[in-house]
Amino acid sequence: MSEVPAAEAAANAKAALADVHGYAFQHDVVRNLICRQARYPDVADAHDWYMALAYSVRDRMLARWVASMQTYTAQDVKVACYLSAEFLIGPQLGNNLLNLGMEAEAREAMHALGQDLDVLLAIEEEPGLGNGGLGRLAACYLDSLARLEIPAIGYGIRYEFGIFDQEVCDGWQIERTDKWLQRGNPWEIVRPELSHYVGFGGYTRSETDEQGRLRVHWTPTRQVKGVACDMPMQGYDVDTCNILRLWKSEAVESFDFQDFNAGAYYEAVEEKVISETLSKVLYPNDEPEAGKRLRLAQQYFFVSCSLQDLLRLFDLKATPIERLPERFAAQLNDTHPSVAVAELMRLLVDERLLPWDTAWDLTRRTLAYTNHTLLPEALETWGLPLFQSLLPRHLEIIYEINRRFLDDVRRAYPGDEARVTRMSLIDETGDRKVRMAHLATVGTHAVNGVAALHSELLKQTVLHDFAEMFPERFLNVTNGVTPRRFLMLSNPGLARLLHETIGDGWATDLARLDALAAHADDPAFHDAWRKIRRDNKTALAARIEHATGIVVDPDALFDIQVKRIHEYKRQHLNALYIISLYRRLCRNPDLDTAPRCFIFGGKAAPGYAMAKLMIRLITGIAEVVNNDATIKGRLKVVFYPDFNVKNGHWVYPAADLSEQISTAGKEASGTGNMKFMMNGALTIGTLDGANVEIREEAGAENFFLFGLTAQQVEETKREGYHPARYVRDNDELRDALSLISQGHFSRGDREMFRPLLDNLTHSDPFLVLADFADYVACQERVSEAWRDARQWTRMSVMNTARSGKFSSDRAIHEYCERIWNTHRVRIDLAQP
Repeated sequence: MSEVPAAEAAANAKAALADVHGYAFQHDVVRNLICRQARYPDVADAHDWYMALAYSVRDRMLARWVASMQTYTAQDVKVACYLSAEFLIGPQLGNNLLNLGMEAEAREAMHALGQDLDVLLAIEEEPGLGNGGLGRLAACYLDSLARLEIPAIGYGIRYEFGIFDQEVCDGWQIERTDKWLQRGNPWEIVRPELSHYVGFGGYTRSETDEQGRLRVHWTPTRQVKGVACDMPMQGYDVDTCNILRLWKSEAVESFDFQDFNAGAYYEAVEEKVISETLSKVLYPNDEPEAGKRLRLAQQYFFVSCSLQDLLRLFDLKATPIERLPERFAAQLNDTHPSVAVAELMRLLVDERLLPWDTAWDLTRRTLAYTNHTLLPEALETWGLPLFQSLLPRHLEIIYEINRRFLDDVRRAYPGDEARVTRMSLIDETGDRKVRMAHLATVGTHAVNGVAALHSELLKQTVLHDFAEMFPERFLNVTNGVTPRRFLMLSNPGLARLLHETIGDGWATDLARLDALAAHADDPAFHDAWRKIRRDNKTALAARIEHATGIVVDPDALFDIQVKRIHEYKRQHLNALYIISLYRRLCRNPDLDTAPRCFIFGGKAAPGYAMAKLMIRLITGIAEVVNNDATIKGRLKVVFYPDFNVKNGHWVYPAADLSEQISTAGKEASGTGNMKFMMNGALTIGTLDGANVEIREEAGAENFFLFGLTAQQVEETKREGYHPARYVRDNDELRDALSLISQGHFSRGDREMFRPLLDNLTHSDPFLVLADFADYVACQERVSEAWRDARQWTRMSVMNTARSGKFSSDRAIHEYCERIWNTHRVRIDLAQP
C-alpha cells in the first residue's frame, strides 16, 4: 500500500531537483552573460548568449577537470600523451552538452531565457586546429581516452588561423583567412605562468666534464616562449575530464624599450612578430624555402614544449628519471612530431646529463610512432642545410643515432651496404636529407599502421628493411571514430531509433549495434529507418540550396564523396563517370536509370594546382549538367564548399552511397568511410585502407567492390602501364575525355583542363583510367540495387549493424593494451 506514495514522492523529489538544477543553470548563464561578457539580457546578441552558455557548460567541466587532475596527482598513474600537429576537434558546445548529459537541460534553460539552443549551436566557430583525417582522428582519440577514463594529455599547436575557409568563385577554390578566434574561444584557459623556452639556430660547443664525459652545450641564436592554452576534454557519461594542451608562441621579450627610445620603433616589436609567426597559421605553404623553414620550426616548437612539459609533470613526484617510461607514454601521430626522438635525447643527455645509452633506452621505451601514409612523398624529409641552420644540436644527435644504428645494421647484415644505404637516417642521394620516418622508426618501441592492409604494406614497402630487422616492433591498430559525435550528435533521429530498438548501451559499446541485424528484415523497422534517412537528406538539401543555390531532390540517390582533394583519392574518376552517365541521358532522355545527386566536398592545398583543377572540373560539370533540361533533373552535381566537421554533421547522416575510390595501396585507412558506414551509407570502393575491413564486417553482399587490388596495381606498373590503351579501348572513356578537351565544361576554354588531361592520358600515376570500366560497371550495380527499396534498406541497416569495430573506443583500448600499458583511473565527482 505504501509503494505508490513512495514512488510518487521519489518522482516529485526528482522533478523538484530538476527544477532546482534548471533554475541554477539559467542563473549561471545570466551570471556569465553579465560577469564575463559584460552584457545584460536586454542588449545581448546571440553571440553573447552563446558565450555565456559555453562558459556555464565549461564551469561544470572544470569541476570534473580539477577532480581528474587531483586523482591523477594522488595516484601513481601512467599518462598517455598524444603528440599531433593537428586536432580537428570540431564545435565543442553540442559535444560537451552530450557528454555531460545536459542537452535537454540546456535547451529548456535557454528557452526560458528567450533563446533557441539550435541557433546558438550554429553560431559556434569551428576551431581551426586541423585539416583532415589525421587531425580528426586525434580528436576522436581524445574523446575515447576520456570516455575510457584513461589519464591523457593531447599536445599540439594553438593556431591563430586555421588552414583556410574555402569559397567557390566562378568555379574555382578561393582561400579566405580562417579567423576562428576573432570573437574569442570560451573553451580555452590560457596559462601564461606555464611556459617553456624553445631555441633555434646558433652553435654548439663540446667539452669534457670532471668525470671525463663529453658534454655538449647549445647556444641558440634566438628563443621563443611557448605558452600553454588548455582545453578540457570531457568524457561521455563519466566524470573524467582530460586536457588538450596547445602551445602558443610568444617572444621571450615582446618589447625592447631601448630600441623604442632610440627611435627604432619597428625593431622594438620585431622579435614579437617573428616569434608569434610560429603558431600563426596551420600548415604554411611549404613550396618556398621559407615555408619549409617555418613548418619545421613549428614542429620542433610544439614537440619541445610538450616534452619539456612532460618532464615537468614527471618531476612533480620526485621520481627517479629511470621510471619515465612507467609514468608516461608519448605517441607520435605521423612524422610531424618525429623530431621528438632527437629532442628527448637532447633533454636527457644535455640537460639531465644522463649517459647516452640510458637516455636512448628511456627515449625508445617512452615514444611510439603511428605511420599514416604509404606515399613516399608524404614521408617527411628535411634538407641538411635547413636542418643544420635551424636545429644544429639535433642534427648532431641524429648523426650519432645514425652512426650507432648503422653499426647494428652492419652487424646484423654483414656486407649488405645497399641495405645500410636504404636504412640510413640520412638520405645520401642527391640533396642530402634527414628521413623523419626512419628516425621515428628507429627511436621508438612500437610502429603501427592504421588499417590491416596498410600495416602489411608498410612492412612490405616503405619500412620493409626495418620490419625485417625489428619484426616485434611493428603492429596494426585500425583507426576508429567516436560514435558520440558522428552518430549521437550528428544523427539524433537514428540515435533515438537505436535507443528504442536495442537499448542505449551501444553508445559506449558500439559492438552492441550487431543486435540491429535481427531487425534487418522487419518492415516496420524499415519504415522508421527510411523516414529518418529522408529527413536527414531533406535537411542536407536545404543546406545545399542555401550554400550553392542548387535545388536537389531528397528522393534521389545521394552519392557523396567528401574528403581532401587529391589525385590518389580520385575525385576525377568519379567526375569521369558522371560525364559518361550524363552523355547516356543526353542520348536517351527516357533512359531508365535511378535519379542521382552527386555531392562533393573537400579542400585542395593552396599550392596543389592539380587538386584545384579537379575542383574546377567538378564545378564545371555541375554548371552544365544542372542546367540541362533534357535530362529532366534526374542528375544533379554539387560541390559543397568548406567541408569541415560542422558541415560533416549534416553530410554523413544523409549519404546513401559513400565513395571510397582511392587507388588500392595508397589510402592508409580513411575515417570518413567509417562515419558513413556507421550512419547507414553503403560503400562503393576499392580494396584500400580500412575498406578491406569494412567489407569484411558488412559482408561482401553489402559493399560495392571494384578496381585493381594493391598487388595488381604494382604488377600493372611493373609491366609498364599505358593509359592511352584504356582510352583507345573504351568508347565511353574516350567520349568523356573528349568532351573535357573540347571545353564543354570550361565554357569553351580548351586549355583550362589540359594539365589534368595530359596527366591522365600520358602518365596516370594513380591508375584512374585502368579502373574506369570496372567503376562504371559497379555503379550500374548500385543503380540496380537502389531500385529495390526493401533490399537497399536492409543493406543500409546491416552496414550500421556491423560498424562496431570502427569505434575509436576499440582503437584506444588496443593502444592502451598493446603499446602504452595504460589503465583506467576512475574519477568520482559526488557533487559537480
